[in-house]
Amino acid sequence: MNLAAAANETLAHNSNVLVYSAMAIYTLAFVAHMAEWVFGSRSKVGRTAAALTPNATASAPATVTARQSGGTAVLERPKVITKSAAGSRDVPDGPGAAGGTEKGDLYGRIAISLTVLAWALHVGGVVTRALSVQRAPWGNMYEFSTTFAAVATGIYLLLLVLGKNVRWIGLPLVTTVLLDLGLAVSVLYTASDQLVPALHSYWLWIHVSCAILSGAVLYLGAVATLLFLFRDRHEAKLADPAGKQPGAFAASVLERLPSAASLDKFAYRVNATVFPLWTFTIIAGAIWAEAAWGRYWGWDPKEVWSFITWVAYACYLHARATAGWKGRKAAWLGLIAFACYLFNYYGVNIFVTGLHSYAGV
Repeated sequence: MNLAAAANETLAHNSNVLVYSAMAIYTLAFVAHMAEWVFGSRSKVGRTAAALTPNATASAPATVTARQSGGTAVLERPKVITKSAAGSRDVPDGPGAAGGTEKGDLYGRIAISLTVLAWALHVGGVVTRALSVQRAPWGNMYEFSTTFAAVATGIYLLLLVLGKNVRWIGLPLVTTVLLDLGLAVSVLYTASDQLVPALHSYWLWIHVSCAILSGAVLYLGAVATLLFLFRDRHEAKLADPAGKQPGAFAASVLERLPSAASLDKFAYRVNATVFPLWTFTIIAGAIWAEAAWGRYWGWDPKEVWSFITWVAYACYLHARATAGWKGRKAAWLGLIAFACYLFNYYGVNIFVTGLHSYAGV
């Protein structure tokens, strides 16, 4: 490859057009997701309250009833109950963003369809950016941000294809993607160009791609963790009849989310699954540093904060294995760990000078 080759301006322009087009479709998806939540049924508000009554049980037997026409026996399955992280409440998962209504579900399907279309345009923008300079499309903060958002959206859509109950992630995900792309095109934008010599290595494909994939999965875990805190507090209010009860609007929204226990379990599983990849990311960076600068570790700010992030998530996973650190305590630790990841990206790249200062801003 000719490292001094000029960027293909036509492809670079097409990449920008595709990214802006994706943002427009993401905006429509955001509106559709909002409609999904607004038009979702409010008749489900009493589900958690009923589950928290003394008569609620996690082992309710199935019953057999007969239809009025024909007398056919029908098995009525009990609601799925999940034990909370604190072990004090057994509550059912909510019905999802649409709340089970036909109108809400219609808007939800439209939102997902628009998200798929926006993601396809988004990926096209990332690929054409790479083709414009014949290299990996994550050599600066603009490229990293656009690729990160595409990967996070792709993982969400993959989970949907696999039949996972993750439609509740749609609204916060699309909102975050719009913020990420808006910041990328307005503040972080860098013209398509070749890289500094230190970045011309196959480790760019390995190390940075692992960092992007790890961050995208950690982001989904952070969303679930944040929603867990709201849902757990909501369930705690319902479990205490003498205390202050949640408002109708808050209840109508939170009732549609999975139970606090399910959100907590989802966050833990995705964080635990991707932690080895984040570990490999740091190791790969050290190997690349030795090849580029002649040492594996030099206490560069990016290296230090990558390790701090690793330690924070290691503490979170260890805390989850300790009985006294489940639930809200572990959740706060998980959010602190993801905040370290964000600072490692934005704070270190923009405000700190080091060998990894390739932000391009």
